Amino acid sequence: MSTQGPPQPQGPPQGMPQGPPQPGQQPTPEQIAQMQRQLAIEAEKAGMSVQEYVARLRQQAMAQQQAQMRQQQMAQQQQQQQQQPIQPGPPQPDAIALANFLKGQDLKPRTVIHDEKRKDMFRVKRAIRALMSPQYEKACSKNPVLPKVTDRVSAENAFKKLPLSLLALRVSKVDPEAHEGHNHAKPKRVKGLWTVRIEQHQEANDDCYYIWLYEGSQWKQKLYAVGALVGILAVVLFPLWPHTLRLGVWYLSMGMLGLIGLFFAMAIVRLILFVITMFTTPPGLWLYPNLFEDVGFFDSFRPVWAWQETPEDIRNKKRAKKEKKAAKLAAKATGTPVNGKVAKGKKAISGTSTSQLEAPAASAPPPAPVDSAPQPTGSEAAPGTGAVSQRPPRATVEEAEDDE
Repeated sequence: MSTQGPPQPQGPPQGMPQGPPQPGQQPTPEQIAQMQRQLAIEAEKAGMSVQEYVARLRQQAMAQQQAQMRQQQMAQQQQQQQQQPIQPGPPQPDAIALANFLKGQDLKPRTVIHDEKRKDMFRVKRAIRALMSPQYEKACSKNPVLPKVTDRVSAENAFKKLPLSLLALRVSKVDPEAHEGHNHAKPKRVKGLWTVRIEQHQEANDDCYYIWLYEGSQWKQKLYAVGALVGILAVVLFPLWPHTLRLGVWYLSMGMLGLIGLFFAMAIVRLILFVITMFTTPPGLWLYPNLFEDVGFFDSFRPVWAWQETPEDIRNKKRAKKEKKAAKLAAKATGTPVNGKVAKGKKAISGTSTSQLEAPAASAPPPAPVDSAPQPTGSEAAPGTGAVSQRPPRATVEEAEDDE
């Protein structure tokens, strides 16, 4: 019994056209002849000889290859520009000139607390907007040290020079009450001010916040140092002063001691008054409620008096603030005025007569009676009547609203 081997591969039947050769396979004479005939047909359609048609195909292939190489090079360059690493180093002259320009612009900065120090914080989108403004072009023409800005990418790369030179760093808001461990004191929270920390990744997105570490020219600090030195020498040489000057200093010191004593007396009187009114007319009355708050000198004595805030008043105040912010955002999104205020100032109503202002009020239908409605914060209902009387303001310090 004879063994049969594996079947031998058979080629295509005779008389049938063969397809193009597979990759890595040498074409057969029939396939070469077929490609030549196809090439001759396409050259005849194009109205040129076979050699001219082949040269044209070669030029087209080379042009396509060069265009692809140029696109790849441009993509690599853009990627390198966008992904420019931020590695801090010594301040560069162009970065210092850029910081001086931006500090002179209106970036709407807000004061924040960083490392128990007050710093000015701003948003990146306003800095980028300032770098792409006509004012920056004029500044570049006057100061050639400033980096050139032509588009958004170059503006971001110019802005990144600030963290590279440690002139401004990206920060984020933190909660000072959320501290780790129990071996250190709880940091004091300042009303109306964010507590921020420096982020590890320094980016230049529109929604990022940066704080200024660059304080500008130091001539003021040097002047203050010289003044302090002169003052110390003057105090040391006090026995050599003339008699009239020493007498004037004595009167001045007595006046300062009197003011300090008056301040302590005021603090004791306001405390006694609060304790008395807390039992007689709760929740209690404060004289100069902002006296020990972190505000300016004149704001410490405004208002003269106010009622003590209750937890309910604090909740109502926060709720009203959230509702006001939500209404402002909704009005900004829809483009409608808030509370019907389209124009401000006296010029907006100078051409409107009194009768025109009173006409809508007279034609408006009377409001429907309401059995019960929530009373505004700081209001009280008079006993025996349905009238609502406004209560004096509470002792509060308004917090700064979030930057829009």
